[in-house]
Amino acid sequence: MGKIIVNLDVMMARRKMSLGELAERIDLTPANLSILKTGKARAVRFTTLEAICRELQCQPGDLLEYRDEE
Repeated sequence: MGKIIVNLDVMMARRKMSLGELAERIDLTPANLSILKTGKARAVRFTTLEAICRELQCQPGDLLEYRDEE
């Protein structure tokens, strides 16, 4: 069984953007963005993903990675 890894922290570091700043820019609470950043989210809306990509100037594939756990 595989697993989706969220690399949001990596992209935020590359863009030198804090969690609070990104949350404000995409109109999401810092708590909800933190859930996504730590990989504890069970789903992400495309509108949220689009907003994150817009603000971090990246592609969805820069944020999400599939790892096979076998």
